[in-house]
Amino acid sequence: MHNKELDGRVAIVTGAGRNIGRAIALQLADGGAAVVVNVRSNTAEADSVVKEIEAAGGRALAVLGDVADAPAMARMAEAAVARFGRIDYLINNAALRHEKPVDAMTFAEWREVLGVVLDGAFHCVKACLPHLRRSGAGAIVNIGGMSAHTGSKNRIHVTTAKAGLVGLTRGLAHDLAADNITVNYLSPGLIGTPRDPSQPEPQHHSIHHTLTGKRGVPDDVAHMVRFLCGPGARYITGQSLHANGGAFLG
Repeated sequence: MHNKELDGRVAIVTGAGRNIGRAIALQLADGGAAVVVNVRSNTAEADSVVKEIEAAGGRALAVLGDVADAPAMARMAEAAVARFGRIDYLINNAALRHEKPVDAMTFAEWREVLGVVLDGAFHCVKACLPHLRRSGAGAIVNIGGMSAHTGSKNRIHVTTAKAGLVGLTRGLAHDLAADNITVNYLSPGLIGTPRDPSQPEPQHHSIHHTLTGKRGVPDDVAHMVRFLCGPGARYITGQSLHANGGAFLG
């Protein structure tokens, strides 16, 4: 681990077992932070990320818990502090990305997605906030999605939830500025990640194209998160940033 700009800090990354969440956890660990790897239920994925971080000389802790469950998130924060003594960074990455037409969507399905993306972010902020305040240089990064800005067929629950993170970010930036906590929203788009081969590619992937001519990779997002947590981003708060190769110009 060559660059230790996050040395001595502690990060929680939700939905960190694979894809973008995994990449974020590995990047923050590469920067020197100890990382709490949160997954809802897949112990094997969480343990794999922890082992990868530890094999590179870092520190990590796997914590299972549904972000939609407030007591579980309180226990996650407690476990982080018990192991590492502090919390400096919260990355709200956990999400559901189901697709269903609005006329077939039940209220329970609508609430399930909003419960993870929006309620989950709220629960995590509430659980971590006392510790973030003590950090002196805390950072919250909410991971959104390009479809929240462009719209997408059969995803009204996802686009609504992700768009809601923009409002959460701006409100928190105002509320937490006096505590020296930065809060930013990062929206990935057209990132190449493994998907269920039995499911069609998301509709918005087929109608949008990057200016760069290629899809992004999870590390393209993870590097931006690492920067937003680091000392070079202390003057950036309340912002919506995009990593999509120019597919959407925000």
